[in-house]
Amino acid sequence: MSEQHPTARALRSPLAERAARAFDLDFPKGRRQPSLARFVVASVVAVVGSVMACAALAGAAVAAMPDLAGYEHFQFGEYTKLTVVGVVLACLAWPAMAWLSSRAWKPFLWLAVAVTVAGLAPDAWILLKGQPAAAVGVLVLMHAALALITYPALVLIAPQRSPGVRAAGRNRLR
Repeated sequence: MSEQHPTARALRSPLAERAARAFDLDFPKGRRQPSLARFVVASVVAVVGSVMACAALAGAAVAAMPDLAGYEHFQFGEYTKLTVVGVVLACLAWPAMAWLSSRAWKPFLWLAVAVTVAGLAPDAWILLKGQPAAAVGVLVLMHAALALITYPALVLIAPQRSPGVRAAGRNRLR
C-alpha cells in the first residue's frame, strides 16, 4: 500500500471536504471556463463602468459638498489607478474561480464580499487619521459600486460554459 502525500490527506479531511462543499469547490479544472472573447468584453465593461461610477460619485460629492473640491482622493488620476488595478485583479479572479468550481458564481460572490469588506480598511484608517467623514463615506460608496458593477459584469457577460461545451473553437460571443 502506497503512502499518501500529506497534501492529499489534508484535502480529504472532513473539514476540507465541508469547506469545499460549502463553497461549491468541485475542481472542474478548466472545463467550465468562460469564453475568452466574453471574458475580455466583461472585463472592459467592469473597468470602464467602475471608473465611470467613481467619477460620477466623486463629481456628485463635490457638487453636493463644495468644500470637498480638491480632495485628493476625488482626483481622477488618484481613484482611477486604484480602481483599474483592483477591478483587473477581480476580473482575473473570475476564471480562477471557474477553474475551482462548476458553480463559480457562488465562491466568487463570497470572494467579492470579502474583498470589498477588506477594502474598507484603508477608508477606516484615513477616517481615523482625520479625513472628512463625508468624503470617506463617498469612498465607501465607490468600493460598493466597484463590487456592484464588476461581479455582475463578469458573471452575466462571461458566464461559465455549460457542461460538455469544449473551450477549443468557441471564441464567438454567445
